[in-house]
Amino acid sequence: MLFSLWLTHIILAVIIFIRIIIPVFRGCNVRLRNGEIEPLSPKRRGPKPRVRPSDLLGRAENFRGNLIQVWDRLWPLLSKAESADNVTKAFQEGASPHDQNFVPGLSQLLIGVLKETTFPQRPKSMQRFIADSAAALGDVTARRSRDICMQERMKAKRANHIIRHEYYIECSCGYEGPARDRACRKCGATISPSLYR
Repeated sequence: MLFSLWLTHIILAVIIFIRIIIPVFRGCNVRLRNGEIEPLSPKRRGPKPRVRPSDLLGRAENFRGNLIQVWDRLWPLLSKAESADNVTKAFQEGASPHDQNFVPGLSQLLIGVLKETTFPQRPKSMQRFIADSAAALGDVTARRSRDICMQERMKAKRANHIIRHEYYIECSCGYEGPARDRACRKCGATISPSLYR
């Protein structure tokens, strides 16, 4: 009797293992006791990203292009802004074709960016600073938005590229062999641009 009770418990444990545990390892859906099916979803560790870095950099470059076009009219008005309403008015008056990209949705963010202690002094740096800060559209902080843009630019800069190219040359000095930096290795004579073709 004890043996049959023990055998029954083992059989039940094996049935439960087969019906619940094995489908989990195979990536199948799990059938719960009440008959519902619980789909398995791949779980990722850490916080979910709120923005795609490549999209953020593209938007920053677009904003920067917009700011370059209207900067002469916009900056005198923007430098006097003290509130989000003033920023909105400055963009509406000074950046008329591009103002809907920035205001009214980013007015509060932009006034914070303008008041940062690290705000640059040169016009091109200001344009990039504002564009990079506003690129995330408020999904992340302005500082994090600038950091993401910087990381994406550095990633593009570090991508594989040709450092030096060489040609096989015959020089008037008698040297025959590969050129170094478009010049003869022996006498330093440069390769004429007409020979590149």
